Amino acid sequence: MSVHVIADSRDKLSALRLMLPMQLEPNFYMLSDIKAATAPDADAVVVAVDIRVVDNIAVLKEVMYGMSHAAKRLFLIDGKSHIHSAQAYALGATRVLHNPVSPSVLIAQLSDQVVMNWSGSSAAAEATRSAALASQRLSTAFTSVARGFKVDVGGMEEAATAIADSVMDHGLSNWLATVRRHHEGTYQHCLLVAGVAVDFGVSLGVPQADIRRLAVAATFHDIGKACIPLEVLDKPGKLDPEERAMIETHSSRGYDVLKGTPGISDEVLSGVRHHHEFLDGSGYPDGISGNSIPDLVRLLTISDIFGALIEDRRYKAPMPREDAYEILLKMRGKLEAPLVAAFRQVALGQ
Repeated sequence: MSVHVIADSRDKLSALRLMLPMQLEPNFYMLSDIKAATAPDADAVVVAVDIRVVDNIAVLKEVMYGMSHAAKRLFLIDGKSHIHSAQAYALGATRVLHNPVSPSVLIAQLSDQVVMNWSGSSAAAEATRSAALASQRLSTAFTSVARGFKVDVGGMEEAATAIADSVMDHGLSNWLATVRRHHEGTYQHCLLVAGVAVDFGVSLGVPQADIRRLAVAATFHDIGKACIPLEVLDKPGKLDPEERAMIETHSSRGYDVLKGTPGISDEVLSGVRHHHEFLDGSGYPDGISGNSIPDLVRLLTISDIFGALIEDRRYKAPMPREDAYEILLKMRGKLEAPLVAAFRQVALGQ
């Protein structure tokens, strides 16, 4: 593939030269010099330009219009402002990354092929190791809950960190493919949702500390299903009313199991209890609505629904990501519309 790199300073170009391997065929341009009409075609564009400067925006509009053919248009921006992210997307970005960006994250976003990380392991192998660790920790936690023992919070946090690192370094698609190949059932769902939630948080510019909390909440979110019989959890057909009522106890059961456990934050407990609540009050277990639903829970709910739709079960093929996103769009009044709109790049991205 070939990549155009556009920056508004020589220092930024120099830094990006060190990040991008020659296999990507990078071409480096100063914003003041490039003319989109005469620049050769490229598969991807990386923009490292301060879009808080009005003059830069005017030039970028013209340049990006001429490069709209590029399948990937990554903007590297400073700060975590949603306004700046929105400005980048308005200029034609397909993905916004917030500085500082690691080389592995940047390369993973650019390449659909197996990406080598700096230790020499492939992205697929790294994801497999992270998924194996997370699955082992989930298995231990579910077994502990089923037997009435305390959950190893540190172990689950280690698993969540491994998931977050894998997704941030190598992209969501790599994580989803790895999880589907090696895991099934409730564990697969938890791993998928955690990966989706991390990617969602990154796309929104959520601070790293909050992304970690989101990853932990997503990894823990269905821990209450350890209390539900497997024949109900894995039933291939439609649940009867009694079975549905039993399933709907999992969020409150998970909360009851975890509350009072040292090391569990209030944000994680809220995510476990409330990830099935809706803005219109039609969710469970408490029927809370509107502003009573915390921000982290709103992100987790969208990620949970999407993860359930795209998971691969023995009796159900994974729904295409495009179709799953359409279902989210139809849940007007239940999910926060601006967040669903922002989720599009996660649902349909690489």
